[in-house]
Amino acid sequence: MSAGRWLLRLLACLVLALSAPVFATDTGFLLAASSKNWASYFPGQLANGYLSTTTSPRGTEGTPSTLVAFMDYARDDISRPAAIPGWTEIDYSTGPTHAGQSWLNQVNLDEAHFQDYRQVLNLHDATLTTRYRYVDGARITQVEVTTLVSQAAPHLAATQLRITPEFDGEVQLSFALNLWAPHQPRLPLGRISGDEMPEALVAHGLKIEPVAPSTPDRAAMWYLGDTHVLDATGDAKGLTLQLDGRAEQGLRMAEAVTVGLPAGLTVTDAAIHKSPYRLALNLKARVRKGHSYAFTKFVAFSREGWGGDAADDLALAGAARANGFDHLVDAHRAAWHALWKSDVRIDGDDQAQRIVHADLYYLLANTTPGTAWATGGCGMTGGYAGHVFWDSDTWVFPALLLLHPRRAESLVNFRVRTLPAAEARAKAAGLRGAKFPWEADPQYGTEQVPYSARALGEREIHVNADVAIAQWQYYLASGDRDWLAHYGWPVIRDVADFWVSRATYVAARQRYEIHHVTSVLEAYNDVPNDTFTNASARKALDIATAAAAVVGAQADPHWAEVAAHLYIPFSEKDRRHLDFDPGVAHDIDAWGDTAVPALAYPSLDVPMGADVRRNDFDYATQLIERSQQPLNSMGLSPMSIAAAAQGNTDAAGAWFQRNVTADVIKPPFGVRTETATNNTGYFLTAAGGMLQNIVYGFTGLRLEKAGLVQAYPPMLPRTWHSFTLTHVALRGAYYDITVGRDRDGKVVLTRRPAEGAP
Repeated sequence: MSAGRWLLRLLACLVLALSAPVFATDTGFLLAASSKNWASYFPGQLANGYLSTTTSPRGTEGTPSTLVAFMDYARDDISRPAAIPGWTEIDYSTGPTHAGQSWLNQVNLDEAHFQDYRQVLNLHDATLTTRYRYVDGARITQVEVTTLVSQAAPHLAATQLRITPEFDGEVQLSFALNLWAPHQPRLPLGRISGDEMPEALVAHGLKIEPVAPSTPDRAAMWYLGDTHVLDATGDAKGLTLQLDGRAEQGLRMAEAVTVGLPAGLTVTDAAIHKSPYRLALNLKARVRKGHSYAFTKFVAFSREGWGGDAADDLALAGAARANGFDHLVDAHRAAWHALWKSDVRIDGDDQAQRIVHADLYYLLANTTPGTAWATGGCGMTGGYAGHVFWDSDTWVFPALLLLHPRRAESLVNFRVRTLPAAEARAKAAGLRGAKFPWEADPQYGTEQVPYSARALGEREIHVNADVAIAQWQYYLASGDRDWLAHYGWPVIRDVADFWVSRATYVAARQRYEIHHVTSVLEAYNDVPNDTFTNASARKALDIATAAAAVVGAQADPHWAEVAAHLYIPFSEKDRRHLDFDPGVAHDIDAWGDTAVPALAYPSLDVPMGADVRRNDFDYATQLIERSQQPLNSMGLSPMSIAAAAQGNTDAAGAWFQRNVTADVIKPPFGVRTETATNNTGYFLTAAGGMLQNIVYGFTGLRLEKAGLVQAYPPMLPRTWHSFTLTHVALRGAYYDITVGRDRDGKVVLTRRPAEGAP
């Protein structure tokens, strides 16, 4: 695309964003770090769904960055996100290095050098602001750094360094692109066996354990891949940098920088530094005591299939510089404020409000509107190699569906786009329809599970039902029959065909069973009749019959036949569901030791009587309490929702509160990890669960053919006054939904048209 067309698109994005209303930021959106957080600093994230980076304590360090579905495909490996050249670094020296002054990013992070420190991640504005008094010997500088990844113009990001020196003299600045060295060692995860894996780790001096405060236990496996720089150059006179690159065996990308200088600055020297590891614009300038100087680094990005090349990016960054930092910030803030029109607002619990806002912020930051890209279980990070799991369909998608339907649509459209890969996979396995991967590559939709876990990828097949259920849920929320007919229906149909070819008819019991399955409790990796899998398959088959009627297609009668006779393990004696076939010994302590609460999860919501709901919950509670394993954060919201569904207000509130105060939430920026100890962070799966806990669990609402129906009475934690879901989207209309108490103290739910809704 030409630079001119890119400039027109950029201008259109900025105009639309600036037309959005502006709101004041309240403390429920502010997450702050002080010097006390340095030792436990777990980086937050700045992202817009297309581009992602992490925060850093000084605000000026170079940090890893990724682009949406931009993957490394190294030989003998699984696909993994490729680290693009880092763009956040602006380094600063208070004088000539030969005079003894240091570079700011290399000085020890301590209170002797960084005084009056405060860093704020503003979730409402999606900006990171860092302030401190930088002491470098006798030379002192007031520093303020503001960084953003633009929501209004997705190809753009920027960081501004404002310095106020308490001295006269010459200073140095370096505006860098970090050209990361290829990661070493690279493990051949695409061919190494489970027995060889620990040997390979030992051979390389690696361990599978977390390192405080933020290195995850599987860092030796889930590292970022490589981007090879093909061409890199800079123009010292024009204050620009640009490069073209390619991910290992993957797609092309590009990046460009323009630097904006403060008016009246006297630059004494400007030069381009280029090495295999760094491309930088280095400046020397004279400054005066008490004067403030703002240096702004505008950065533009593209990747194959999304944007142009380095020349196009340079034009975008140049236009941003011409318009100014304030213009970019204002448009970005306006775009985020428009997103926050759809929110969960809690009255009576400030701590829960901040955590819920953090969860929603990370969900929004890692998803795109109106595309066919999904998101990984750990978002746009190296966690789980950026692969798309059932987490996208069952955990993240429902959390966004009513509040941010355009982002939810992108997640289901990813499955539509990658349906051919799933069909090929089913055919290779001798099955009908489509077999979606356990770990899908976010670009091509192919299976990318490590070779050592290949059996899990073949047998943890409930993902196929999760995919179909999400497609149907999108139709129920949108009412878009044309979308269903052209996009959702082929996926739903193929999933149903998969299940009828995968199920086995057992004549002696006159029922269908599904054998050789990895349970949701993954320690049970080859069992018959996993309950969650069978229940999900039954729902997917029923959905296919219903969807056929909507689009005017012919339903396969075998779908209804299998659904009606598919075995769901159940103890008649105890009047409760089992986790899997009773012939399997339930004797492994793993992941809270039960997935039964997930049967009450909103999109599945297995029909059951009040006594069964109560017995299921009591059974799960007993297993969790006796477990010696740290509870996976995925297990918290299902327990609260299961309690709410049976009307147990105290238990529902207690499990929700556990999700607010749990050690899985890392300071200072509310990053969720998978468990309290494994440091696998930005865990969008559990963030989606937290939002579903309120949106469906506490409201008692479910999506059905009739719309958003009251499945059971709403509930409210006893310490809350009320909560409101704002700007809920349903079939072209928008509502505010409030759960509060009437004059008699009874919990009631009210709906009203949303303010400003079309």
